[in-house]
Amino acid sequence: MPLFQKTDKALWRLALPMIFSNVTVPLLGLVDTAVIGHLDSPDYLGGVAVGATTTSFLFMLLLFLRMSTTGFAAQAWGAKNAPALARSLVQPLMLALIAGVLIVALRTPLIDLALYIVGGSEQVLYQAQRFLAIRWLSAPATLANLVLLGWLLGVQYARAPVILLVVGNLLNISLDLWFVVGLHMNVQGAALATVIAEYATLLIGLVMVWRVLRLRGISMDMLKQAWRGNIRRLLALNRDIMLRSLLLQLCFAGITICGARLGSEIVAINAVLMTMLTFTAYALDGFAYAVEAHSGQAFGARSTGQLLSVWRAACRQAGLVALCFAAIYALAGAQIVALLTSIPELQAQADRYLLWQAVLPLVGVWCYLLDGMFVGATRGAEMRNSMAVAALGFGLTLLTLPWLGNHGLWLALTVFLGLRGLSLGWIWRRHWRNDTWFKVPGHQ
Repeated sequence: MPLFQKTDKALWRLALPMIFSNVTVPLLGLVDTAVIGHLDSPDYLGGVAVGATTTSFLFMLLLFLRMSTTGFAAQAWGAKNAPALARSLVQPLMLALIAGVLIVALRTPLIDLALYIVGGSEQVLYQAQRFLAIRWLSAPATLANLVLLGWLLGVQYARAPVILLVVGNLLNISLDLWFVVGLHMNVQGAALATVIAEYATLLIGLVMVWRVLRLRGISMDMLKQAWRGNIRRLLALNRDIMLRSLLLQLCFAGITICGARLGSEIVAINAVLMTMLTFTAYALDGFAYAVEAHSGQAFGARSTGQLLSVWRAACRQAGLVALCFAAIYALAGAQIVALLTSIPELQAQADRYLLWQAVLPLVGVWCYLLDGMFVGATRGAEMRNSMAVAALGFGLTLLTLPWLGNHGLWLALTVFLGLRGLSLGWIWRRHWRNDTWFKVPGHQ
């Protein structure tokens, strides 16, 4: 069987822009750290770190807005159903704007609650509060951008991720440097840069969406009627994906908490190794996004052949990329760690755990791809149940920490990713045997 077929090329056309776009996300974090880290007090950096973590937790819980939108848009695209395509844009966009306005209106008590839970130095929390009070003003735009990105992915507009994410992040970086370094606005400047970038990205996204709508023959009258119908299915899917995201966030928070209990040196080592894992995840997520769009299109068209073709292409291409990452980390992991930290003690300690960096891409790639298959089929309940199984396995594996130490923590993460892939694979295989994959979830 050829390694590079027509479907493989179509998959890369969506995956490559997403991989390229994803690289700008950690770049923004590095610039924020570098800019704020050169101010005259570490409290500024601590405040931005706390604020960024809190913001990430909140918006990751609302990531269902992108995932559900991609699934519904891809299905409507595959079924060539113009009213459904309009509905897949308007309904989640309304939810995003409502949620965003509520966050802005309630941001003061929400920020107070979040910082109370986080705790820490009074000065750090003060800077975090200043950061968040401005940063969360972007909530309507941030959440609307998730919907626009998800919809444009669903209709396979390959340039959209590059334009939205790269332009938005580069604008953010430029404003960050100007406000913080040039105008000396400190943490408030970093927050304001993000707010302006989010609203600018929203305007660009709306222009691209309007262009696609015109090309697909979707009129303004159709959009005005699109808020009606099937809203319960959308809400149910969003609920399930939100619960899935909450479990995911709690497991990764568990890694940080348990690592802290193993000592400050282990926290530093794991932070370095997590950078490698995050970079791998961003790359493999590009394939997951592409699978969402293509599998959703196949689901909408009820095309078994197209679905299998997408899955095989994804396994071939993402599997090769995962194998490359594993080989690089196995052969050059020590050199990569040396680039990330110059502290000899951390370099020596990190070498003990590099084996996990070679194992994790090979274990995790399958759950990323299967996530894409299930998002495309809008099977949120099964994704939620799979995540619950994986979280249970993660929690039980943490019981090995007294004997395995930090190896037990990385083993728990490996088990977590492995169980996600195995459980989703078992559910998919069961649907395939019973010929129920193309049955619309939530409908009789």
